[in-house]
Amino acid sequence: MILTITLNPCIDKSSRVEKLKPESKLRCAEVVNEPGGGGINVSKALKKLEAPSVALFPAGGHNGNMLCSLLKEEEILFHAVDTKVETRENWIVLETSTNNQFRFTFPGREVMEETIKSLVDQIRSFAPTYVVASGSLPPGLPDYFYGLIVKNATAVGAKCIVDTSGPALQALKGKNAYLIKPNIGELCKMLNVDWLDKEEVPDAAQQAIRDGFAEVIVVSMGHLGAWMVSEDKRYFVDAPPVEKKSTVGAGDSMVAGITYSLQKGKTLREAIRFGVACGSAATMNDGTQLFNKTDAEKLFAIINE
Repeated sequence: MILTITLNPCIDKSSRVEKLKPESKLRCAEVVNEPGGGGINVSKALKKLEAPSVALFPAGGHNGNMLCSLLKEEEILFHAVDTKVETRENWIVLETSTNNQFRFTFPGREVMEETIKSLVDQIRSFAPTYVVASGSLPPGLPDYFYGLIVKNATAVGAKCIVDTSGPALQALKGKNAYLIKPNIGELCKMLNVDWLDKEEVPDAAQQAIRDGFAEVIVVSMGHLGAWMVSEDKRYFVDAPPVEKKSTVGAGDSMVAGITYSLQKGKTLREAIRFGVACGSAATMNDGTQLFNKTDAEKLFAIINE
């Protein structure tokens, strides 16, 4: 079973407007509310792949109730821990005259550290084979918190996949997650280097593996594709050419595709190919719709072996 963890969940609210103009009343289309946050998006993507998962997250207030209701509507299994404070929301606005997308991300309110520790302790009760911890940390939590998730996942024999950024990612040094997914800029910060080109990425990722960040590192390179590197293997997968409409959820879709493949016993090479296929397929849809399974399967078939 796959358990996803979202420490900073949200309601994603999306709409459209012809043109963004300052000091003007903007006539927007109807708002679409969707459950969001890294791990929750991974669970939504796994649902599209017909793979069962349980989403574990803190929630509170009106938005927290809405988040739970939306997940019930989508028939996604979840367990929410009450925070007693309002769950955050994000806004995505599409300017239809230019097809530019504006993403407004809010930090949310501070959550008691004891509440999140209680949530992390519950990992043991689910007996997962994979734990996917994804997204930002809520205000007030120390950077080492993803390390606690790795420790608890490892204690029950689960492989822990972490997708985060900034200080929370750098705090994973020595924690030995199973897999992490930095982009090339984040990999530079992990190793305290100014610049890496595409061909230098595998050596750099293997250094990060020796530093104890993870056993496997996937380095996302946007429209170019992605590297998957382990101690003794390195694979690069080109991103297939697609008509891009939105990048929202592409990274979470990639993580879902990789996790799904690994759970099915696929090789690292197959996992990164399918991950890139899912991430690329997500960019073909508007707003926060993630990907269509059919699109992902078609792209997987044409991605380089």
